[in-house]
Amino acid sequence: MNRWQILLGGGLLAVGAVYVFASDAPLADVTISSDTVTVRRGAETVVTVCMNCHGLKYIKYRDLLDIGVDRDTLNLWKGDKDLNSALVSLTPPDVARDTYGVVPPDLSLITAARRHGGRYVYSMLTGFYSDEQGFTANRVFPGIAMPDVLGYSFAGNDDERHQIEHTARDVAGFLTWAAEPTASFRTTLGVGVIVYLVILTSLLYLWKRRIWRRLDGSAATAIRES
Repeated sequence: MNRWQILLGGGLLAVGAVYVFASDAPLADVTISSDTVTVRRGAETVVTVCMNCHGLKYIKYRDLLDIGVDRDTLNLWKGDKDLNSALVSLTPPDVARDTYGVVPPDLSLITAARRHGGRYVYSMLTGFYSDEQGFTANRVFPGIAMPDVLGYSFAGNDDERHQIEHTARDVAGFLTWAAEPTASFRTTLGVGVIVYLVILTSLLYLWKRRIWRRLDGSAATAIRES
């Protein structure tokens, strides 16, 4: 077996392990909202918390204007970056690798890459707990290098837990939007196209009936005259 076969086999094993850990765990039965308010709140958490390690290379700061983020807030988030700059991680890849052992994945398509993507993100963020040795672990993704950034495993009471769950839903909503920012536009466009086709079909049907009525009348006249 040559070097490339070994590397390919190891890569497939790694992908398979991630798939088992991340895909087969039970997910929370929650509804992830895609309304603008939820997505905007999620954007704030992602930009101010998640982007310390993760990036969203397919989303630009300008795109956040579409979900109602005001200019002042956007200027605060982007700093000296251009509006057309992508949302990149604040931690350079080499520093992240030295710190966590891996480079944190880009989050642009995370919900599209996972089955029940929004629920997966929510379940992972609220899946942290303290194991018997006192270490932080995750039920959805055992062995994950990411720390409990929302502090779910440290919540002291139900109110704190509910607040973190609310934030996790917002983050899942934003990342669902980020995976397909034009989804709402395409849905609206699709409805418009269907309405247009229904109206056009109805008009064509009425026109067809009118034409055939004339033809039937002409045929009847010709028969009588003959």
